[in-house]
Amino acid sequence: MVNQLTAKACLSCRKAIKGRTDKKFCDDFCRNNYNNQLKSNDNNYVRNINNALRKNRRILATLLEGKADGKTTTRKDSLSVNGFEFRYFTHTHITKEGKTYFFCYEYGYMPLPDSVYLLVKRKENPGRAGAYGNAKL
Repeated sequence: MVNQLTAKACLSCRKAIKGRTDKKFCDDFCRNNYNNQLKSNDNNYVRNINNALRKNRRILATLLEGKADGKTTTRKDSLSVNGFEFRYFTHTHITKEGKTYFFCYEYGYMPLPDSVYLLVKRKENPGRAGAYGNAKL
């Protein structure tokens, strides 16, 4: 048998690889760089959505700050001017009456007539699932 040496190229920098025959990268930097490039588009997409969700949560938390009953109302423009993005929410809750609340983690909102929104904070109660503040949903 005749061994033929074929120089393999690093998948990241294209330099010749020395060492094991199954090696794909010349060093750890190239391996990390290659894998980070592969996942960067997915990571950017998820990162942007998570940033929007955190921003929405922060806006709702600020507007509900100091409300003892965990609810208040606000106008749509008050949310929009602060950068609230209505298309991003973590989950919804539909009441027995058919009203839909949109949630960003523990903070929620429900559209009312005349561009008014009811804001609520979910009250954490491990003994009862679905406890949302003192507001009856």
